[in-house]
Amino acid sequence: MRLSQQDLDLLTQYDTPTICNVIELFNIRPRDTGYMDRRIQAWYPTMAPIVGYAATATYRAGVAPRSGDVYGSLDQQVAGFEGLDGQALVVFQDLDDPSAAASFGEVMCSTYKAYGAVGLITSGTGRDIEQVRTLDFPVFADGAICSHGYGHTVDIGVPVRVGGLPVFNGDLLHADGNGVTNLPHEIAAQAAHACGEYIAAEQIVLDYLKSDQLTPAGLAQVRAESKSQITALGERLRG
Repeated sequence: MRLSQQDLDLLTQYDTPTICNVIELFNIRPRDTGYMDRRIQAWYPTMAPIVGYAATATYRAGVAPRSGDVYGSLDQQVAGFEGLDGQALVVFQDLDDPSAAASFGEVMCSTYKAYGAVGLITSGTGRDIEQVRTLDFPVFADGAICSHGYGHTVDIGVPVRVGGLPVFNGDLLHADGNGVTNLPHEIAAQAAHACGEYIAAEQIVLDYLKSDQLTPAGLAQVRAESKSQITALGERLRG
């Protein structure tokens, strides 16, 4: 389901934990699924949240390719962006375990950004930390390695597994310094518009905690009020 650009922009106004909280209200998946594990870390955690459609690929650097090199498939990758429902978010699965060499650097990130991608996520590693930083291009990886080894893209547009999360080409992903989550297409628009109400319900407790009249009874009261509003929001979303 294609989201409007307005809804995509709205999603970037909220952090990924809030997105996860709102997804839980729909009861469409177990709470311990749908997000990447701690191996996938934001290189630049202070960058703003991003949302995009997964442009998947697999990568290997530990053995030489039969032909071509890491840049040989860039034209095919960026051509694939046009088939997505919106802005691309590049997702690489590194087939080497552990990662043998960097799966991205300045040239690749510059290319992806020039063709409209909003960021890159890999189960492997990257390099050119400072050069990529100046691009203002969010990347998420399992670390950094200085060499590209025998780097080459193996397959494009295939299902991948990154940070324990299965990702299919075209999946909608939301990411920030807290991590990466899958945002199911069927609820994405509703979730975008529910985040503000969820935050307002949480703010009831946060505002109380700034008071100079704190009591256990008062805390219980505002927590109950906050929970009641979140429960009502969930019922409306599921209804």
